[in-house]
Amino acid sequence: MTFLGKKLRGIFLTGLAVTVPLGLTIYILSFLVRIMDSLLDIIPQPYQPGTLLGIHIPGSGIIVTLAIIFVCGLITQSYLGTKFVNFGESLLDKIPVVRSIYQATKQIFENIFLNKNQSFKKVVLVEFPRQGIYSLGFVTGITGKEFSDKMGEEALHVFIPKTPNPTAGFFIMARSDELIELDMSVEAAFTLIISGGIVTPPNRSGSKGSVKRAQRALTVDV
Repeated sequence: MTFLGKKLRGIFLTGLAVTVPLGLTIYILSFLVRIMDSLLDIIPQPYQPGTLLGIHIPGSGIIVTLAIIFVCGLITQSYLGTKFVNFGESLLDKIPVVRSIYQATKQIFENIFLNKNQSFKKVVLVEFPRQGIYSLGFVTGITGKEFSDKMGEEALHVFIPKTPNPTAGFFIMARSDELIELDMSVEAAFTLIISGGIVTPPNRSGSKGSVKRAQRALTVDV
């Protein structure tokens, strides 16, 4: 009976490991599809795809959303479109709270989608939140002249994400000799953070299995 119980338990856990990730993936995708479909409400009822085709097609909101984004990008790249966008931004710039939110959001998305440089350039270890305890971080850039002058030397921007939500975290500035550069891809680091350390990425080829403190300055392309 003990052997049978262990066997059944192993089969159940194996099935759980397969169905839960698949179920969550399907749930997230269906959630995104529903959000995209809800955007169709901005289109007058007579011109909605379901009305024109006579049948509702799940996911049609994704196609419409992508088309709207593409058309907006096409118009914005034109001369008149650029003038219109600049005029709209000048109006938003006069509204205190809206101005701050819009400018911050715009800069983030421009750096992610329009900047050719990689947003998260290197994976590093940093002693945070106190000495002797290490956290994973991502080098995102180099401090500007004002910060460098105040700190007495050039430092690096480091984003330390939280677990299991990596979109929230801490932003710090640290000298290169205070960071330990890792031979780990950004994707592997995100997997490790989101899983809370449960999923450990395999050692890369050529890795010695131990981490040495970087004595030289980390080179960052910005």
